[in-house]
Amino acid sequence: MRARFTYLGDMLFWILVAAMTAALAVILLYPLLRGAKAADNIRAGEAAVYRDQLRELDRDLNGGLITPEEADYARAEIGRRLIAVSADEPAETPKPARHHRFTEAFVLLVLPVLGLCLYLTTGRPDLPSQPLEARLENPGNDVAVLITKAERHLAQKPDDGKGWDVLAPIYFRTMRVNDAQVAYRNAIRLLGPSPVRLDGLAETLMAVSDGVVTEEARQVLEQSLTLEPDNPRARFYIALSMEQAGRPDEARQAFEALAKQSPDDAPWLPLVNQHIATNGGAPAGANPATPGGGPVAPGNPTQQDVAAAENMSAGDRQQMIRGMVESLDAKLSEDPNNFEGWMRLVRSYAVLNDKDRAAGALKRGLAAFPPPGEEGRQLLALARELGIATEGATQ
Repeated sequence: MRARFTYLGDMLFWILVAAMTAALAVILLYPLLRGAKAADNIRAGEAAVYRDQLRELDRDLNGGLITPEEADYARAEIGRRLIAVSADEPAETPKPARHHRFTEAFVLLVLPVLGLCLYLTTGRPDLPSQPLEARLENPGNDVAVLITKAERHLAQKPDDGKGWDVLAPIYFRTMRVNDAQVAYRNAIRLLGPSPVRLDGLAETLMAVSDGVVTEEARQVLEQSLTLEPDNPRARFYIALSMEQAGRPDEARQAFEALAKQSPDDAPWLPLVNQHIATNGGAPAGANPATPGGGPVAPGNPTQQDVAAAENMSAGDRQQMIRGMVESLDAKLSEDPNNFEGWMRLVRSYAVLNDKDRAAGALKRGLAAFPPPGEEGRQLLALARELGIATEGATQ
């Protein structure tokens, strides 16, 4: 019985395919057939007009409106045009048919055969159909199916806090930030606040506001710090809120405190150093003139550069900065395996208000440090913070 239903299903599929092919052929052929018929109608209409003109000419002659000479001249001209139209009818009628014969054969025969060959070559006619329910049972690594499965589950059990807790970061990674915000709030309501959930909600609120640490986001981060005072994620964003609020001294002090707390190999330390430099401080270990400091990172200004810039005009200083940024860009093109350099380059172009080059630098940096890795995620986080479009950056 099951084999019979399978056979009937296959028959229905091919019948449907044949019907769709026939319908498509009719749609494609209709303009050709209609064009030939329209041409015949035009010629018939022209002949009828000329015959009416001949009758009208006789009435004008009988009424004395024109002379016989004028009537003969006009009759000869109208007759010539009528003969030309009438003579074209038998000679021109088959032309469209011959002209369109190849096109009609192509539509009726070649297109279906090509489509069938393409399907048999690249398709999987032997693969059994798999409805949505079956795919939901075995989603594999299909993120869209996993999300659909979780959403169905939560629609039936909206008080499942663990489900919301799992779904919230997935929403955020797939840039469904409004859904992520709802999911984080539900997880916090049902399971209680935790640093991970609160930080995730804060990041979602910032994503909604294009990277701005809003007042609500800052309050959520402060709540996270009450649960984990040394939480570097929350401390970083609170320092960022001070920078965005136009309080560079407070922001620098907060970033410097975070840098001192962080281990030397902390993945977030390069970004912290960038903000320290932005707010007028010296990045930890970035200046050779600083006691105990390490080597200068590519593109960082030396003390001599800073001293020279103090005596420059605003235009010259801007030109010097742009030259240093372009120098860093060239070095990264030669040696792209420099994560700190890409972070610095993206931020530098953003500071110069050159969003196109910032987006280009982001794309090249992500090619060297893909998003699945920690460095790639930091590059994307920096781009969102600076308001740089990330769509298509990973392609």
